[in-house]
Amino acid sequence: MEMKTTLYDTHVRYGGKMVPFAGYLLPVQYSAGVIKEHMAVREACGLFDVSHMGEITCTGPDALANLNRILTNDFSGMYDGQARYSPMCYEDGGVVDDLIVYKMKDDDYLIVVNASNKDKDFAWMKEHEQGNAVFTDISGTISQIALQGPRAEAILKKLTDEVSMPEKYYSCTPKAKVAGISCIISRTGYTGEDGYELYMAAEKAPAMWAALMEAGKDMGLIPCGLGARDTLRLEAGMPLYGHEMDETINPVETGLGFAVKRAKEAFIGKAALPKAEELTRKRVGLKVTGRGIIREQAPIYAGETLIGISTSGTHAPYLGYPIAMALLEIPYTRPGTKVEAEVRGRRVEAEVIALPFYKRKGD
Repeated sequence: MEMKTTLYDTHVRYGGKMVPFAGYLLPVQYSAGVIKEHMAVREACGLFDVSHMGEITCTGPDALANLNRILTNDFSGMYDGQARYSPMCYEDGGVVDDLIVYKMKDDDYLIVVNASNKDKDFAWMKEHEQGNAVFTDISGTISQIALQGPRAEAILKKLTDEVSMPEKYYSCTPKAKVAGISCIISRTGYTGEDGYELYMAAEKAPAMWAALMEAGKDMGLIPCGLGARDTLRLEAGMPLYGHEMDETINPVETGLGFAVKRAKEAFIGKAALPKAEELTRKRVGLKVTGRGIIREQAPIYAGETLIGISTSGTHAPYLGYPIAMALLEIPYTRPGTKVEAEVRGRRVEAEVIALPFYKRKGD
């Protein structure tokens, strides 16, 4: 039986179409529809309930050593409030999950993991916990709300003081108040836009949602569901676990080599991960030039040669044409390469293009 976030009644009141997702009942869209929600985030602002995500703390004198051994990125030298992205790998280089680590202070870290992987991730961390450090699953006590879009900063500033606003992308204010509610304000997101993710006590989420909606009512803010969250991340070329990476797709293949720090001491999966020059396949973008939409798991061909498989695909509302991401053999990954996807027994033409498909102004 699916769980409900503390915002369930709020979503119903706003006309959310509730569907099962990652063990929760969540809105796939609201009455405005996915396209309008998508465009609101690109041009104004959107509000998302992402309380289904998992939160795990790592505390103790050996917390940093544990993170550096279990994760592929290097968490040394972080300042208080800094956030850093990382894959977490199996010994064979396959991906357990991808996640974000926040340094709250020395010996105290917050790890945000994907909802569908939370229990698996926590079990993996506990299995590899060493020394004077403890991993603790606090997911049940935390709600997360994402405020995303070019007007997010102006809206949030109505509800908090200037000193609480994180200046840098991938940083947070660990102890802030928004609309009088204690929370973490993080300058992060999964949409390709500027924005914030707010973490608060679960029971405070409805009041936070209401305050944000009121603050943004004259600035184009609308509630957004899972559908727009997926189309937005896809336009921005952002990988999703279970699509662009999993236990069979390593982080280097999917373009996450920047978060694999080989210079640090041994970490789980290090010996198995290929170097960039050793890759036999990698993730690319596809612009659909024929008629049709390429969804995930479509075979990709060059002539009659099978060269890979699609991992995600959709019509891109802002760009105005269908796009997909795919894992292709290296000789076919150059931008401009013509390929075809097999969709329901017919071929759909596409062209390899550089990622991301969409980049916001100023990036």
